[in-house]
Amino acid sequence: MELRMPTPEQLRTVYAADLKESFPASELKPLRAIEQMWADGRYYPWCLFDGDEIVGTCFLWMGHPGWALLDYLCVSSRRRNGGIGAVILEKMLEREQGSIILGESEAPIHAPDPVMAERRLGFYARNHARMAGYDTEMFGAHYKTLYWADAPVSDERLMEEHRFIYQSQFSPERYARYVQIPRDPLAGPPCQVPWDE
Repeated sequence: MELRMPTPEQLRTVYAADLKESFPASELKPLRAIEQMWADGRYYPWCLFDGDEIVGTCFLWMGHPGWALLDYLCVSSRRRNGGIGAVILEKMLEREQGSIILGESEAPIHAPDPVMAERRLGFYARNHARMAGYDTEMFGAHYKTLYWADAPVSDERLMEEHRFIYQSQFSPERYARYVQIPRDPLAGPPCQVPWDE
């Protein structure tokens, strides 16, 4: 299996067939936004190919050199529960060796499916993710913050780069309205809004 960039047509197919099925509309960027960010060199839609078949994806939102956010990780419904997710992460980390990769995973306390949210956090922990000491809130969704790095990184440094990734894409008004890095630990349940509102 090989991790590589899709063609624009393959990206559209993966978006329609896999991402739309796997992520709620409130968490999914519009395809046009992904395509524009890719064209601008700020987004890497890595796809895992098994021969000619795309069996999974991991999309990286690029920040400063050496930093990125794991925006989406998705395994095709035809290939789930077979270790493909771990293969995608392993190959992505090989590709991005030396970089610090941030991640966001739904916080079980406010997740619609707390058991699934716990399973996702366990999956990331088994695949070498470190847990940061702060949570985030994006468009009304509460996330735990994860990262992959060769050594521990301070929360202050992580937050600085985490903020930059969103601030580089959003207007100051949009950022202030929809992004909290860090999330107030005393805040109550959030109210989700669509990403492209």
